[in-house]
Amino acid sequence: MNTPKNVMLENVCCPFGCPKNDEVILTGRDLLHDLPGEFTVVKCRTCGLMRTNPRPTPETIGFYYPDNYGPYLGTQVRQAKPASGIKRLLKLTVKRIFNLNTTPLPLLAPGRLLEVGCASGAFMHQMAGQGWQVEGIEFSEKAAQAVAQLGYRVHAGPLETAPDPNEPFDLIVGWMVLEHLHDPIGGLQKLREWAKPGAWLVLSVPNAGSLEFRFFKEKWYALQLPNHLHHFTPETLGRILQAGGWTLEKVHHHRVLSNLIAGTGYLLRDEGCVGFGQKLIDFPERAGKWQLALQYPIARVMSAFGQTGRMTVWARVKE
Repeated sequence: MNTPKNVMLENVCCPFGCPKNDEVILTGRDLLHDLPGEFTVVKCRTCGLMRTNPRPTPETIGFYYPDNYGPYLGTQVRQAKPASGIKRLLKLTVKRIFNLNTTPLPLLAPGRLLEVGCASGAFMHQMAGQGWQVEGIEFSEKAAQAVAQLGYRVHAGPLETAPDPNEPFDLIVGWMVLEHLHDPIGGLQKLREWAKPGAWLVLSVPNAGSLEFRFFKEKWYALQLPNHLHHFTPETLGRILQAGGWTLEKVHHHRVLSNLIAGTGYLLRDEGCVGFGQKLIDFPERAGKWQLALQYPIARVMSAFGQTGRMTVWARVKE
């Protein structure tokens, strides 16, 4: 597949400034929307960080973020139907027993919160309901409009062009966003400047150090080329945070197998099992608490060894 004419590619060095000594890991394409182009993931032999190279430029990568991009659609605020007392009790019991919260946060009193990559605003809306003063940054203009319609302050555009806030933040979060940044170190440094002393940074990213990545390679659901520009392991993520002015405090490995299930779907679809394969591919976006609970025993064991495909890290301002 040839890259579209309106998409410009750039060759970039390792963000740590390491000598040019890369190892080719894989070549893949966009599996989310079947958009044209082939992209290579390389690994720096000096520091171990993997990155997509060459990659679309900041000015043209928007081609790979269509309006039906999954995160935009999956974070819309919807009016929930009132549930019966029994249903609420069952949902709470499942959540408590199986610890299905995949976005763990430090225990903090409500303050000022910034969400980078806020999509359509569901998380911001949830936190505002808990007393937080929320602001967001969202690359998609259409998704940012949905946030603004909820009454929240949002910058429509990349982190690089976002203006300084009126006041610093107590908590900054980004759910599956750091891997999208063209300059992750510069982005983290900018967030560091916006943080209060002792502020927390909470980020979730795919775990390219997992067995899933090594097994599925270009069919790994969380690879998502070319949108994902960097592919982190816990070790390389810690180095990126340090370079950006943050100290890694804790790593939470998600107790879910969504990437594994969807990756299996890609393999089955390629073998001709289109219908069943597509159902597995759609699993990460459609799975409910009961489906997640059924996979929990295996997911818990894999997460204990750091082998599930997603992780959330807590970091604090480096003193």
